[in-house]
Parts: sequence; structure tokens; C-alpha cells
Amino acid sequence: MGMTYEELSVFGTLRKVEKLGPYSMWTKLAHTWHGRYTPREVYEKVRRFYWFFNINRHKMTTMTPALHQCSYSPDDNRFDLRPFLYP
Repeated sequence: MGMTYEELSVFGTLRKVEKLGPYSMWTKLAHTWHGRYTPREVYEKVRRFYWFFNINRHKMTTMTPALHQCSYSPDDNRFDLRPFLYP
């Protein structure tokens, strides 16, 4: 995917816990990762993250129920109240 596990964790936390969309995530990460990546590189990473998230989100709806004790979880069935399909 072109991202490290650390970056994926940051993306997941920003999307799930802080409920940021692509633009808000890019704005925050462009500031946070200043000096590490250029704004264009941050844009590419955020775009790729949301691209892969959107094309694979349907796989998350078939997961079995599980116990969740934190606000960040890969199971979208319980906590993510946003629409399942994005245009």
C-alpha cells in the first residue's frame, strides 16, 4: 500500500477516533508531518489510504461480533455511523 504500519495506525486513529475525512486528515498531517513529508506526499498517502479503505470496506461488514473496549477498532459495524457506501 505504500505506507508503514505506524502510518496506517495514525490514519486509522484519525479516521475512527477523531472522525476526520480526507481533507481534514490531510490538513492535520501536513502540519504534523512537516519536515518528514512534503504536503504533496501527505496528499498521496491520505488519498491512497482512503482509496484502499473505500474499495475494501465491504469486507468489514462480514466480520463476526466481538468485544470492544476501546474507541479504535477495525470493526465498522459497531461504532462507525457514517454511510456504508461513499460516492
